Amino acid sequence: MEHPFYGSWGYQVSGYFAPTSRYGTPDDFRFFVDTLHGYGISVLLDWVPAHFPKDDYALRRFDGTPLFEHEDPRLAEHPDWGTLIFNYGRAEVRNFLVANALYWIDEFHIDGLRVDAVASMLYLDYSRKAGQWMRNERGGRENLAAIAFLKQFNQAIRDECPGAVTIAEESTAWPGVTTPVSDGGLGFTFKWNMGWMHDTLTYFALDPIHRRFHHDQLTFAMLYEYSERFIMPLSHDEVVHLKGSLLNKLPGDEWQKLANLRLLLAYMFTRPGKKLLFMGTELAPGREWNHEASLDWHLRDVPNRGALGRYLAHIATMYKNEPAFWRDDTTWEGFSWIDVADRNNSVLSYVRRAGDQHAVVALNLTPLPRERYRIGVPGEGWYARLLSSDDQQWGGSGHGEIDGLMSEPIPYHGYAHSMETTLPPLGALVFAPKPA
Repeated sequence: MEHPFYGSWGYQVSGYFAPTSRYGTPDDFRFFVDTLHGYGISVLLDWVPAHFPKDDYALRRFDGTPLFEHEDPRLAEHPDWGTLIFNYGRAEVRNFLVANALYWIDEFHIDGLRVDAVASMLYLDYSRKAGQWMRNERGGRENLAAIAFLKQFNQAIRDECPGAVTIAEESTAWPGVTTPVSDGGLGFTFKWNMGWMHDTLTYFALDPIHRRFHHDQLTFAMLYEYSERFIMPLSHDEVVHLKGSLLNKLPGDEWQKLANLRLLLAYMFTRPGKKLLFMGTELAPGREWNHEASLDWHLRDVPNRGALGRYLAHIATMYKNEPAFWRDDTTWEGFSWIDVADRNNSVLSYVRRAGDQHAVVALNLTPLPRERYRIGVPGEGWYARLLSSDDQQWGGSGHGEIDGLMSEPIPYHGYAHSMETTLPPLGALVFAPKPA
């Protein structure tokens, strides 16, 4: 949507009903969306109902009075961003925003909206010190008008645009973000799993020699996995403002960094939750993202980066072709640990399920190969290897490469059958029962 300052990345909207003119006309944008739909690609938009900039030609004091914003400074401004907060208590403001959401879906055939900064909307004391905010009429810190607005927005999308999705960027433990409005929730389709992202990136930044002391940073997210319908983001906020590129968050030399990145992506794609990658992940740039410059497209011609792009394409195809990785994401029926407690070896293993189909995943989070490592499996027979992140074609070492394994009637990990294999260094293995 139209915005005055490019450095805001579009998050400070001045023209809520206007596609930004930087890239063409509204009809050009319609053509763009239609073309993507022709290739089977859905289109989601970032939508910003949390705040707007102070430019005089935008919404600020639109008729000379605080029409869209609050008059009271304790409610009116976001201290972090220097922007104004919508007055959700006014029916006219709520209707403006709901109409705007429906406009993008109806007029441009957008498939869904990712709602920015939901946490800042839910709490009156968001990023404020004592004395800088005022309590609601019940004496609490919840923004009751914003909560009512979010419910109205989500219900309107459900009623008017069946099939469109709404996604909350919500960074707290607010309950019921993806619970239907009729059941007392906010009504979003998905919520960004910010806790998973921060814990996972903190873990993967550790030198592998220390990872066994932080095993729970990978396992903890499963304790709340089914409290919401989650998307797992590796997002823009993590590769800007001196946080470094995703590759350079990871330890070791270049080979180990890339191995860690392949391992991280395999973990992300095989655990529950939908997936979100920031642009350029497949290029593994060494520098952090810069909104003033193009992505480092030349890296596609560097052999190890080109291999990473092919790896990501392979793992995404595997994900799409195996319902066990996505069909039952939101219930415990779709996931169970094989071994959650092997912290001394820094190994995790688990099963993904969809009805009578399943896949087995094993992650070796250290650069030491684990020879003759036994894993319990739910079935018997031939388990084909669907993925090794250490395969030479992806730039790995090819350690212990096999096409698959035959299960043995040796009880292990609570299962009647098991398999013995070599876990490659900083590697992920995925197996699934297939005809031999």
